[in-house]
Amino acid sequence: MNDHKGILLESGTNELEIVEFQVGSSKFGINVIKVKEIIQPIPVTFIPHAHPHVEGIVQLRGEVLPVVSMARVLGLPELNKKDQEKYIVTEFNKQRVVFHVDNVTQIHRISWEQIEKPSDIYQGGTSHVIGVIKRGDEMVLLLDYERIIVDISPGSGISIESVKKLGERERSNKKIVIAEDSPLLRKLLHDTLHEAGYVNLDFFENGKDALAYLESLEKESSNIAEQVQIVVTDIEMPQMDGHALTRKIKEDSNLAKLPVLIFSSLITDDLRHKGDQVGAEDQISKPEIAELVLKIDQYIL
Repeated sequence: MNDHKGILLESGTNELEIVEFQVGSSKFGINVIKVKEIIQPIPVTFIPHAHPHVEGIVQLRGEVLPVVSMARVLGLPELNKKDQEKYIVTEFNKQRVVFHVDNVTQIHRISWEQIEKPSDIYQGGTSHVIGVIKRGDEMVLLLDYERIIVDISPGSGISIESVKKLGERERSNKKIVIAEDSPLLRKLLHDTLHEAGYVNLDFFENGKDALAYLESLEKESSNIAEQVQIVVTDIEMPQMDGHALTRKIKEDSNLAKLPVLIFSSLITDDLRHKGDQVGAEDQISKPEIAELVLKIDQYIL
């Protein structure tokens, strides 16, 4: 699996590769970057009083990892197709988690532009679906894996408490543009940045919308720095990802002076070079919100 990552394209091309897997009769996708390896199921040690989505724990190369049943997460029956079932070993948000799925089918390279945002009508407030990929007559659903883990372990997410530890803070009217596709994380970022004294926030669901907004401001005034002081972006977003957004900002002579901070679950030692390639000023791993606040302070106060 790791060898496969070598074929990933340059940063900022707005493409990704997804591992397609099945749960029941439905197909889902997870970004290859989150996947460390795919293995056959191994014996699970049951944990009393664990969250209902957690089957137990496994030991993999000396590391103890939780196993999450994707059937339980999605409210689907557990089929017990023993001959096809797989464990997808993942790493994001600075933690490793094993997802138990019915089958892993293939890997696709796609553009973020091919990923449609789910409609509110069928998504509702509790759905884990953050994108829909149409492939011929089939649909592959992209899930909010960070939210799945935060639902199981709320302490693993962004915490307002870590910002409170920074102490009393002045209110700042510096404008921050934020691109983040997860509704849950937009709310958490809104609350935690308000707690940190930053109250002038503009949120966008993807890089395409954020870029269109910045370009509209650019038409009003050649000095963008008077209108926006910093951009904070996730990496994984439908339509345009954070690396492509950063590259487009840095290629625009007026926008290029805007500091861009990448705030993503995908910031690892292996992947940091991708943000460097597109010119991001800094990269912070979710859920380190206090670190993000300190970096914002550094660049705009």
